[in-house]
Parts: sequence; C-alpha cells; structure tokens
Amino acid sequence: MTRLEKVLGSIFLLAVLCGVVAGGFFFGGFFSVAANDPDPSIVNWALIHVREASIARHAVDQPPASLDDPAIIRAGAQAYLRSGCVYCHGGPGLKPAPFSEGLNPAPNLKKVVKGLTPQELFWVVKNGIKMTGMPSFGSETPPVPDHDLWAIAAFLKKLPGVSSEEFKAWSAPQP
Repeated sequence: MTRLEKVLGSIFLLAVLCGVVAGGFFFGGFFSVAANDPDPSIVNWALIHVREASIARHAVDQPPASLDDPAIIRAGAQAYLRSGCVYCHGGPGLKPAPFSEGLNPAPNLKKVVKGLTPQELFWVVKNGIKMTGMPSFGSETPPVPDHDLWAIAAFLKKLPGVSSEEFKAWSAPQP
C-alpha cells in the first residue's frame, strides 16, 4: 500500500466514523427539537444557508406586471390582511397573535424582506418553508391566486417603510 492510499483510507474511515457519530447524535434523540431551545450556532448557520440557497435557486418566476404600481401594492396589503399573514407577522400598527411568539425562527418580516427579491418573496409565500411554520399559500384549499401572491410580494418590499396609517388605508376594503 502506498502512502497516498493509506492517507485516503484514513480519510475515508474518519468520514465514516463522523457519519456514524452524527447519525447516533441526531437519530438517537440527543439533538433537541424543542422550539424554545435555541439551535447551536453551527446548526443555525447551516439552516439559514440551506434556506437562502434553496430560495435563490427556486425563485425563477417573473412578476406579470410592475410591482411598483400603487394599485398592486394596495392589493397586496389587502391580500396580506385577508390571507392571515398578520396573525404570525403582524403589520404596521398591528401586533402578531400571541401564538407567534413561540415560532422559531421568529417571523420578523421587516428584517427578512430587505434581503429578498420580489421573486424570492413570491416563491416563499407561494411554497412556504419547511420546519418554520411558514405555510404554502399556493397549495391551500383553495390556493391563493398567483396575482394575489405577487401583490403580497410587492407590498412586502414596501413594508419596512410603511406607516400604520398607510397600512390601515391600503388594507381597508375598497368602496
């Protein structure tokens, strides 16, 4: 056996051993899945990076119209309210429902939407995100129509700067 073969064999054995230990840790119930138990920083880092990479890869749909249109943004505020987004995320001047305090990760939209494109927001709202409490509004019964989901994405891009008065006016039913 050459030196290279010995090194490669040792690396392979180490990888198998690490896999067995990790499997025993996770499948043996040693990893806590309790929502009130913060994830170790390496797990949190991995989950965030997997989520971001998945969203970026799958968010390929293009908006059917300009998302800067005030009518679309207003329709998005109405759909945001009508679809129940305020229960988990709240809104300008509206607190989320008390149950949302137990969601992990905490659904802080004003922080999240700054880093996402409208296409990514549309994809997240339509498809949801596993193990976060974020449901798929595109597969509800009946599903929320894509034009409403695009309108929600348009509203979400404006959300960080929306006042409670604007939100109240935008989300009010049209006469």
